[in-house]
Amino acid sequence: MCCMPRRLMLLDSASLYFRAFYGVPDRRATPDALPNNAIRGFLDMIATLVTDHRPTELVACWDNDWRPAFRVEALASYKTHRMVQGTDGVEESPENLTPQVPVIVEVLAAIGLTRLGVDGYEADDVIGTLAVGAHGRAQVDVVTGDRDLFQLVDDAQSVRVLYTAKGGVRAPDVVDEAYLERKYGVASGSAYADMAVLRGDSSDGLPGVAGIGEKTAATLIGRYGDLASLRAAIDSGDPALKGAQRTRLEAASDYLDAAPRVVEVVKDIELPAAFDPALPVRIADPDTLQRLTQEHDLRSPVERVVSALQLG
Repeated sequence: MCCMPRRLMLLDSASLYFRAFYGVPDRRATPDALPNNAIRGFLDMIATLVTDHRPTELVACWDNDWRPAFRVEALASYKTHRMVQGTDGVEESPENLTPQVPVIVEVLAAIGLTRLGVDGYEADDVIGTLAVGAHGRAQVDVVTGDRDLFQLVDDAQSVRVLYTAKGGVRAPDVVDEAYLERKYGVASGSAYADMAVLRGDSSDGLPGVAGIGEKTAATLIGRYGDLASLRAAIDSGDPALKGAQRTRLEAASDYLDAAPRVVEVVKDIELPAAFDPALPVRIADPDTLQRLTQEHDLRSPVERVVSALQLG
């Protein structure tokens, strides 16, 4: 008799509840009630994902630190454009979204779904640690609207990304190595990370190498294998690197020293000893869930999650 294979689903929670906030209408029961569109949308996403992909384990990964010190120390421009002006490290967030996030936390706990953040790290790092920790033990689906996590794709270890930026959770792009080759011209998740360093990412405050766009970056990584080998070729005077391209790469030396520490997801965070990613077999706190459902008009999405998890 064969056991059901382990399927671990890792949610890039902020990516999903931001999408829910902007994509789901705000339909409060009364004008003075707390907005609930991000809460409802996030719960509906979980219900859809569980129904469609049937994970055996699920973790809502959390940004305990959206702009970790080690990344800022490496590159001061990291996410500076997302900061509230005149503050030190406070992230801009829509006024009607901010009060919904603590309710999401409460609802997840009441249902019994695992939420995990680690101080000093982003959700990406939690996801990276859990994904690598599951190598050889489980199939992994990373759910996100952020391309940064493409670096975790690994066919040999059954790690893929369900990319929600276009089709949402109902019709995500399934990102595996074939997708990376087809879409970006890179052969692996690690090659994608190296390409991303060269290309840069304005949404994260990474300038990239001037004059090196996505296609050129992919070509360079494809030719040399990885960023370290490309830099060795620059240093050794490889004649294939010449003219303006060489000049630009040489001028970006300090950036190329720092950027990998920003782009690369941490994969070895120390996780809580009591951490358990298994799906709940019963509602953890029925009374609290009922109270939250009534207070925030969440009957339909809560029922959908409970049904998808087969909790009652």
